[in-house]
Amino acid sequence: MFITRGPLPFMPLWERFFKDHDKYFSIYLHTPPDYHLNASIDSFHGRQIPSQRVEWGTVSLADAERRLLANALLDFSNERFVLLSESCIPVYNFPTVYKYLIGSSYSFVESYDDPTRYGRGRYNRRMLPHIKLYQWRKGSQWFEMQRSVATYIVSDTKYYNLFKKYCKPACYPDEHYIPTFLNMFHGSMNANRTVTWVDWSMGGPHPAMHEGVNVTEGFIQAIRNNGTLCAYNDKLTSVCYLFARKFAPSALEPLLNLSSTVMNF
Repeated sequence: MFITRGPLPFMPLWERFFKDHDKYFSIYLHTPPDYHLNASIDSFHGRQIPSQRVEWGTVSLADAERRLLANALLDFSNERFVLLSESCIPVYNFPTVYKYLIGSSYSFVESYDDPTRYGRGRYNRRMLPHIKLYQWRKGSQWFEMQRSVATYIVSDTKYYNLFKKYCKPACYPDEHYIPTFLNMFHGSMNANRTVTWVDWSMGGPHPAMHEGVNVTEGFIQAIRNNGTLCAYNDKLTSVCYLFARKFAPSALEPLLNLSSTVMNF
């Protein structure tokens, strides 16, 4: 499920990733409502869903996520749901990603208690008694989830409406709604981590953007296996990230050059 502000610069890379696996995936695109995607590539052709305008940091982003999930849930063969943006790339090949997600007993939604003003500081007491401060969570919006969890989120109106009413800048629903909702009701189904790597080392409200000059074999290998371990089905693994962001359009050519040797597709 791609949420985009317009063009998909990495479409050729994704097409290479998806090639020969047509039976095992379906694509959903949420673009600006007046945007016509020139999809010369078959997998993306005609995959735009009815969309609304999205503004960064507002509830419209959570609306777009729910809209994508609702459309994807209509196909009963869809079992796992991945949210991506136009600046995301895959760092493993399709068979590896498919086996990892289909084989997982858990969803991958980052959800943690941040005691600072950027976490608990965004909580609004008017959410009481329905959401209490100790239940409040934060996490990356770039989730991956199983069908049952996606159904719970699309079905929810009560907690979504509380966020719509009381979570306004500097509270960002896309960072708090799903992490808090899952923590309250479906925490046992969640791995509490994201499978999408991102670089926050620069500080500030937005992660680092990687240009073509940054894309080397060593850089991609470090994302694929950076020495850390994470839980997968209650065992430890060194494969923690399947996707990565944010990449600038200039990264396309170097990524295509590395895809067969480093990412194996």
